[in-house]
Amino acid sequence: MKTTQLTLMSLALVSASALAANTWEDKAKDAWIDGKAETTLLLNGNLNSFTINTDVKDGKVTLTGEVENAVDKALAAELIEGLDGVTEVENLLAVKPGQPKNQQNQTTGSALTDAKIATVVKTSLLFEAETSGTTIDVDVKNSVVTLSGEVKSEAERDLAVAKAKNTKDVTDVVDNLTVVKG
Repeated sequence: MKTTQLTLMSLALVSASALAANTWEDKAKDAWIDGKAETTLLLNGNLNSFTINTDVKDGKVTLTGEVENAVDKALAAELIEGLDGVTEVENLLAVKPGQPKNQQNQTTGSALTDAKIATVVKTSLLFEAETSGTTIDVDVKNSVVTLSGEVKSEAERDLAVAKAKNTKDVTDVVDNLTVVKG
């Protein structure tokens, strides 16, 4: 009988330890997702990331705050949905008062797609150790990416162009990068 009780107590203790470890790992993963979401919003030139709040629980990101228009609201959600580890996005962003009704509800697919592409390409270049993401400008119009700025080698140029070409929704890449050796 004592052996059975001891075994049950040991199992309960091991289960509690495993649950605590999972809770810690889940919180760490949520914090990682939150940091990545905040960075993605910050790097997007079309959004004011200081007016958008992110909260993450079990991979679900909740967006709160205020944006200029419906396109910004849709863009914020679209950017976050594409992040690794995100299971769902709850978009509670409010559109600033004073916008005409038709502008609040109108989402231009091209502008939204272009803004999303620009953010994804720029983020990809910044997180790539082999590219000088801070010296490469990314402009997008009608799903065509234009890369300009300075890189240190032909290999870096090729990598930047390849990253842009491999981004979802990109139809073409214009390479205006200059190789500066030094």
